[in-house]
Amino acid sequence: MQLINDFFNWLNGIVWGVPMIVLILGTGLYLQLRLGFMPILRIPQGFRMIWGSRGVGTRAEGEISPFAALMTALSATVGTGNIAGVATAIAVGGPGALFWMWMTALVGMATKYAEVVVAVKYRVVDDKGEHAGGPMYAIRNGLGKRWGWLAGAFAIFGGLAGFGIGNMVQANGIASAMENAFGLDPWITGAVLMLLTGAVVLGGIKRIGAVAEKLVPAMCIGYIVCCGVVLITFADQIPAAFDLIFTHAFTPISAAGGFVGATVMMAIQRGVARGIFSNEAGLGTAGIAQAAGTTSNAVYSGLIGMMGTFIDTIIVCTMTGVAIIVSGVWTSGASGAVLTSASFEAAMPGVGKYLLAISLAVFAFTTILGWAYYGEKCWEYLLGTASEKPFRVLWILCVPVGAVTSLDFAWLVADTLNALMAIPNLISLLLLTPVVVTLTREYFANGGADGGEARKSAARPSR
Repeated sequence: MQLINDFFNWLNGIVWGVPMIVLILGTGLYLQLRLGFMPILRIPQGFRMIWGSRGVGTRAEGEISPFAALMTALSATVGTGNIAGVATAIAVGGPGALFWMWMTALVGMATKYAEVVVAVKYRVVDDKGEHAGGPMYAIRNGLGKRWGWLAGAFAIFGGLAGFGIGNMVQANGIASAMENAFGLDPWITGAVLMLLTGAVVLGGIKRIGAVAEKLVPAMCIGYIVCCGVVLITFADQIPAAFDLIFTHAFTPISAAGGFVGATVMMAIQRGVARGIFSNEAGLGTAGIAQAAGTTSNAVYSGLIGMMGTFIDTIIVCTMTGVAIIVSGVWTSGASGAVLTSASFEAAMPGVGKYLLAISLAVFAFTTILGWAYYGEKCWEYLLGTASEKPFRVLWILCVPVGAVTSLDFAWLVADTLNALMAIPNLISLLLLTPVVVTLTREYFANGGADGGEARKSAARPSR
């Protein structure tokens, strides 16, 4: 077992090393350049389109509204990475890691946009009449059958990674938070989680989307309010916090208190790795959710989908990171959710740790729901729609197992598989860039205004 563990530690160091950082940031920057920085320039329009996509376009092809599709994608991305991942990045890489998370998000918006565009462009209708899309279909249908091995590799990596990073690891995080804050036995948390997960997942994408579009906005707003209390409490420290972030993004930081110090490379590596873990730009997962959205224009879906990266990292992760820095707890030597909890407790003594535990539980639960759909579609690609029900049952049964089991090895394997998912996805995006650019130019040449696709979709007769 030690040999296997050593192997995955070695492999993880390679797949999350400098070459992966270059591939992820390089692909995002290349796409931004080819798109003329359109994803960044269209951020205001993206927010307007999110608001306008609630319940519109229902006569277009798809199972859920574009808004519900975005919330499903956000349900999978806004999770433990926003709480524990950001804290770990700062604890190891210093405040400068937050800057590199921002850079990852800004170039990642172009990556996420392209992922969604090709996912919707090359989506298919399965034998149950539902739409299925994502990197595996974009690779097979966009690049041709000779690339089928690459599509299969993505589906295998995604189908396996989901059980770790999207299921058992999340359940374990919830159980730990509930035990530490409220003294609740992990098996009780696991049983309740299993019932809640089953009630949603067995209903498929329509029920997942319905839950996500109500729960995700509420949990994001509630968490941002809690972080806002921390920022208000330590408002005088905000200028110094941003000085630390920008200064130590490019210069090493010395040891202080329990913080052991960090090099610039540590800040970059931790910022990029945790940023990708949080917003998943480059993994291709968002396209799987957006492919179920009601639309007949891939660019319309892409403009909405890319906003998931902005919301996840530029808004939610930033609130976490700045709260940790202004409260001064980042030098305590703590890491992960414990560090974020300490920042909440510093501003809200006796209450903060409970609010953080609840936030972590809700974030992780929605991640279980979102990744359930991702995993289901990966296995459907490999084994057909007959795998749907067995997968859902197995997914539900894994939840209590994760809640009561030590998962250090599962986390390591899943984190490695996450990186391996990115490789076929990024290769396909680079090869399909001309398609993305052409579709984008056509959309805006035809006056692609806010909600224009939704209005056109609603005017079409239903199938």
